[in-house]
Amino acid sequence: MTQENMTPAPLLVGDVGGTNARFALARTVEGRTVLEHFDSFPARTYPTFLEGVAAYLDGCPVRPAGGVIAVAGPVTNGAIDMTNSPWRVSEQELQTLGLDPVRLINDFEAQAWGAPVVPPDQLASLGGPDEGDPHAAIAVVGPGTGFGVSALARDAQGRETALASEGGHACFAPGDAVEDEVLRILRRRYERVSIERLICGPGLLNLHRALAEIDGRETHIDDPAQITAQALDDPNSACGATLARFCAMLGAVAGDIALTTGARGGVYIAGGIVPRILPFIQASPFRRRFERKGRFEGYMAAIPTKVILHEHAALLGAARAGSALSGKMITAA
Repeated sequence: MTQENMTPAPLLVGDVGGTNARFALARTVEGRTVLEHFDSFPARTYPTFLEGVAAYLDGCPVRPAGGVIAVAGPVTNGAIDMTNSPWRVSEQELQTLGLDPVRLINDFEAQAWGAPVVPPDQLASLGGPDEGDPHAAIAVVGPGTGFGVSALARDAQGRETALASEGGHACFAPGDAVEDEVLRILRRRYERVSIERLICGPGLLNLHRALAEIDGRETHIDDPAQITAQALDDPNSACGATLARFCAMLGAVAGDIALTTGARGGVYIAGGIVPRILPFIQASPFRRRFERKGRFEGYMAAIPTKVILHEHAALLGAARAGSALSGKMITAA
């Protein structure tokens, strides 16, 4: 076989959160990312991160030469100690599996790389114009097991770079008297109340219990999924009120992050929660709270807000990050 006819080895791409690990092989075909050989399993299936990656590689039809794995937490000196998981790993350890080069990146850094190439039919609008400024930054936020934040800086020359962030651990800012009380209640439990203490799966339960205390009623719910299910079944229930407040607070936080990052290109909502409550959040105060920024309401009104429905957006982003590292940008999904 001549050099020209050789098929390049695929890239291992991963998206590892506090709950689930997802892997695929990525190839670039005519400038597009093609994802193959998907696998997904609960993170608790394997005692260590390295064992989980090794098990996936053992089942691959083609051995990848290198990889980019997105992980839920900060990457420091090529190593990860995941915020919401006992898994720990380093790039050096991954190289023992034959992955060289290999790169660990933050999971929402991958989401930021992936958001611009998600097909339009895999996006749902939460208000605003259809398109934002194509040369301005975009922001990606998302509630799931935790709360992720990232941004993609862009300029008029087409240059892009994704920003790793732990913005979900910034302080929560209440937007009205009810949220003042929610913050006061949570301060009894946490010395410092971050966004993630309220706007994620476990945070939804924190919010529900705080609202019950404010209303002077008991609640015996101990699973965030129960809140979501009851809210979707009866939006006028106490759970419906909790989920509506959750959506409103998410809108306010997304708006703050848009202001902070200058994300006039758009704000994308990722994570596992919002796609499951799409009609509910579209009817909620999300967009109203997003735009409610005083003298900057006009600025906010021009920013589109969209939900990423693509199941593997972070894997697309990991592949795109790999291409960026090698100097070749993938321009479409």
